[in-house]
Amino acid sequence: MRQTISCLLLSLCLGWTLWETPAVAQSKSKPSDKFRQLDELLPTPNEYRTASGAPGHRYWQNRADHVISVELDDERQRIQASETITYTNNSPDELRYLWLQLDQNIFARDSDAFRAQTSGGLDRVPFSVLDSLLRRPEFDGGYKITAVKDAKGQPLRYTVVKTMMRVDLPTPLKPGQQVSFAVDWNYNINDAVKLGGRSGYEYFPKDKNYIYEIAQWFPRMCAYTDYRGWQHTQFLGAGEFTLEFGNYRVSITVPDDHIVAATGVLQNPRQVLTPEQIARLERAKTAAAPVLIVTPEEARRAEQGRPTGRKTWIFQAENVRDFAFASSRKFIWDAMGHNVEGNQVMAMSYYPNEGNPLWEKYSTHAIIHTLNVYSRYTFTYPYPVAISVNGPVGGMEYPMICFNGPRPLEDGTYSARTKYGLISVIIHEVGHNFFPMIVNSDERQWTWMDEGLNTFLQYLSEQEWEEKYPSFRGEPQYIVDYMKSENQVPIMTQSDSLLQFGNNAYAKPATALNILRETILGRELFDYAFKEYARRWKFKRPEPADFFRTMEDASGVDLDWFWRGWFYSTDHVDISIENVRWYRLDTQNPDVEKGLRRQERESRPVTLSQERNKPLPKRVDQYPDLKDFYNRYDELDVTEMDREMYRQFLATLTDREKEILNAGLNFYFVDFKNIGGLVMPIILEVTYTDGTKEEMRFPAEIWRLNNFEVSKLIVTPKEIASITLDPRLETADADLANNVFPRRPVRSRFQVFKEQRQGPPNPMQLERKGQSKPQGDNPRP
Repeated sequence: MRQTISCLLLSLCLGWTLWETPAVAQSKSKPSDKFRQLDELLPTPNEYRTASGAPGHRYWQNRADHVISVELDDERQRIQASETITYTNNSPDELRYLWLQLDQNIFARDSDAFRAQTSGGLDRVPFSVLDSLLRRPEFDGGYKITAVKDAKGQPLRYTVVKTMMRVDLPTPLKPGQQVSFAVDWNYNINDAVKLGGRSGYEYFPKDKNYIYEIAQWFPRMCAYTDYRGWQHTQFLGAGEFTLEFGNYRVSITVPDDHIVAATGVLQNPRQVLTPEQIARLERAKTAAAPVLIVTPEEARRAEQGRPTGRKTWIFQAENVRDFAFASSRKFIWDAMGHNVEGNQVMAMSYYPNEGNPLWEKYSTHAIIHTLNVYSRYTFTYPYPVAISVNGPVGGMEYPMICFNGPRPLEDGTYSARTKYGLISVIIHEVGHNFFPMIVNSDERQWTWMDEGLNTFLQYLSEQEWEEKYPSFRGEPQYIVDYMKSENQVPIMTQSDSLLQFGNNAYAKPATALNILRETILGRELFDYAFKEYARRWKFKRPEPADFFRTMEDASGVDLDWFWRGWFYSTDHVDISIENVRWYRLDTQNPDVEKGLRRQERESRPVTLSQERNKPLPKRVDQYPDLKDFYNRYDELDVTEMDREMYRQFLATLTDREKEILNAGLNFYFVDFKNIGGLVMPIILEVTYTDGTKEEMRFPAEIWRLNNFEVSKLIVTPKEIASITLDPRLETADADLANNVFPRRPVRSRFQVFKEQRQGPPNPMQLERKGQSKPQGDNPRP
């Protein structure tokens, strides 16, 4: 509704800050400060981690170098291995014992992960699920530790605590010292198809062969850190791995017809590959397309044969935090060399014939694409190889190697969902080389620091694969239903306690970063700060505070309100345009103002009573002498006195004041309400009556004095026809119906159906047809 600002207020208007109007007073019954700084939540900066988010001048991390020999038993699906660990104490602390992770103990019969599982009922259960439920208690896949010895071969005392093992040192390990010790162990490999897991085997009944994807397979050092000491939170399955960097030399003994893919670079190709395979690998280094090192036909022939002996493949990996491998006689193997910002990388894929034609077409290209995009946004990929393996594990990452699951149907066809699912999972898992394999965050504590950041970069990479790539995470509109849901916890929740795991740890932080990049900071500021975070913490171990502080430090923008809302709360975005109030300046020109008032008066509707009363006889018409001055007076008639008063008023004004008075400006007070609780920028698309449009953007700080209700003044010479909030779906606003003013009907669709004249047969009908149940059956629930 349009209102008029009296000319008596003109002097006040001229002194006003027109773009800021007083906010509605905040009620004491609902105190809130969405812009409260995070100082009380973040750890105090110190010499190890600075207030800027960078590593401090005394930052340290320990190191664990490994020499491992492992034998894969393809007959009994077992692992038998021994390792020597050289552990370097770079901390300022004396260590009297060491802690190792025994992640494979998650498959022990008495594991907490198994015993702590909850159940939802058995209403409708597929046979595969029931089979898994019955197999799990029978399978014993935990480590069998057979020896722990020092460098001289003397036994060391050790204690297994579920998925952890403490090794007691004869003498304390002082700062700057090293200790070497050996561990021997074995375990049964789990059937990853039937029992699940991030590692295991897949059996192919048609050709009676296996694909092995082996990870979490050796006792690994726990991380000892400046922020929590030993990170030995038990492995329950959700919280992944917190590890130390080191060099690995691993000897993998397998049947002599197996092909092995692993973290690192193959050291003895002449002992395990044919001359033709070696020549193909050499050609692949400079090829313009992936080269088949093992062809589909060669893989089929290997499937039909049987080994005559064993071979040992030796791999060397420098400065990695983990080691994984895959082995099978079913593998096709293709490779292509690629220059990633000056680093020559061999991108390689391993997959069975069951994976074609999908894998041969897309896998290695997806690896190379990922390395290109991620390197541009973070740092140059530093390793010499990057591998994607098809097997039973749907998607899991390790240094230089990842396991990915999608395959076409048996006839070689595949859906768009399968195609893009394969490309996306390869991008995601290869991308994990950057987070957390190099930017080495604590996954046991904070899943979002690797999955969320990686999913964000996955989205950027997908959008550079092809136009309109069907990404299902990253766009703000896709997170709305989760943000509105009740059963959720903040992103800043320990990994094993997350609810709605995928949305919480992957989708929400990825979406938050996309909004931060596109809407809050802009691409230039965000990309600079994000790259600085990756550069600072490359091959180091960041905490959440280091990320938050670096993004603010490098961008120059206070983002505490953003971290608090998106990462520390479960608020959602729902901003409503509650009302729009329209004002125009009263020019005091009687010919103008009284004319406008006359138009408004004449445009008023005739009420029902007025219409019915009009034909009634009027007394003043019967007795005209009753009429006087006021019967002919109209307050909207312009008089010479009105004009003279206007001339006198104009004489008091400066030229600038006259310009403002006659500018014909419209003043719109737009009232907003924060319904969802999450403060965000206000982005408007204003449509004028002449058909033109204008975008207006107001920062989140508009809510700083009142987190619940604010008003914004829009001054324009044009008349506004409508206003739309968040017109391009930038902020994950949960209710688009209240984002427009005037309100519009919400359009939807519904279906009709034809009523069935007759339902399914009832028990009496079945009995007449001789199909009734035996009398012993009870038809009641």
